[in-house]
Amino acid sequence: MPLRQADVLAAAVALLDEVGLDELSTRKLADRLGVRPGALYWHYASKQALLDAIAEQVLTRMAADLPDTGDWAERLRAFGHGLRRAMLARRDGARLISTMNDVSPLMMDGFTQMVDMLCAAGASFEGAVAGVDAVTSFVNGYTLEEQARKVGRVPREFLDLGFATGLDIVVAGLQARVMPPGA
Repeated sequence: MPLRQADVLAAAVALLDEVGLDELSTRKLADRLGVRPGALYWHYASKQALLDAIAEQVLTRMAADLPDTGDWAERLRAFGHGLRRAMLARRDGARLISTMNDVSPLMMDGFTQMVDMLCAAGASFEGAVAGVDAVTSFVNGYTLEEQARKVGRVPREFLDLGFATGLDIVVAGLQARVMPPGA
């Protein structure tokens, strides 16, 4: 049976969860699939292209969580929590997302939806872009730190509270600097 792209991606995701990003190699993936490493390049032009495809799959979870109701602050918080959940669902998920070579269409779509939502609530386009960038940067940074150093050593409740508090601080800053009074 010929090797399919979906098989390569599924095996790569499983290998990522098993060994982590640093140990994920095309040689190990090829061994797992019972093929020569060169066979993988029929499906993904490079290791980075494969990593980008894994990241896209991780972000699929976030896209499903994007809210379309509620006020701007609730929706922006939900976006941040959804992005964090998507990253935490995979070993080294935050590093994987933050090192994407090509911006994922799903990530771009989520970012654009949040920018459009802030603009509809009264923010300038520039302010909305800066605001959504601040949220995604906070989520990426917090989750990178969480996965790199705190997993298993800090209680989940503490990490969740720290994340929610930090996200609230970012959203409050957006309220003060980006949104019009009363928005």
